[in-house]
Amino acid sequence: MTATVTPATTAAAPSRARRLSLGLLVAIGPLSIAAIRATLPYGTTDTSAEVLAKIAAHQDAESAVLWLSLLATFTLVPGTIALGLQAARRSRLLGTAALVISVAGFSGLPAIVAIDQAALSAAAAGAPADVTARLLDHLLNEPTVAVATMIFVIGHIVGVVLLGIALWRGGILPGWAGFILSTSQPLHLVFAVIAPNQLLDGSAWLLTATGFALAAVSAPRTPTTP
Repeated sequence: MTATVTPATTAAAPSRARRLSLGLLVAIGPLSIAAIRATLPYGTTDTSAEVLAKIAAHQDAESAVLWLSLLATFTLVPGTIALGLQAARRSRLLGTAALVISVAGFSGLPAIVAIDQAALSAAAAGAPADVTARLLDHLLNEPTVAVATMIFVIGHIVGVVLLGIALWRGGILPGWAGFILSTSQPLHLVFAVIAPNQLLDGSAWLLTATGFALAAVSAPRTPTTP
């Protein structure tokens, strides 16, 4: 007996495929950072001299970090805007705050990447390590880079915490998923700075990617209110 395909059935498949595709696109940014944190050849708390030595010894890994950073640069902000707009529609004040703070934070990523680009270029060119270390120290203390770094650090942690809460309060994410998203970046801070562990740090970013994907998949099914 031949099954009858109803219009509702045929419409459901493309809708489901669109939601899954959107979830994947939104998750690419945090997934890229997760891969970076697991691949990075140096630690967040290392000195400039230690960073240079480790990059010089693992140039292929650092090159992969830069390509992943480029991918993250072009995907993190658009993905966060997409989720932030959904959150702002449902929880106007908190969602808008989450959108502005998280986007401002992620927008500072290129300033962080510039340090890695300079370090890898110096290592590949065989520049004197002591000179390059002084250059990196100068770059880190240069006012525009220092401010961008501070905004990045504060913005992406606080912004994602607020985003998870706003998406939960707006009914887009269930409580457990909102909790996963909100706690992912504080965990990243713990495993990047306080108790460094690259695999756990990467896992924290995987939690961010999971929260982003779940929110993107759920948002189209959630009716929009004024």
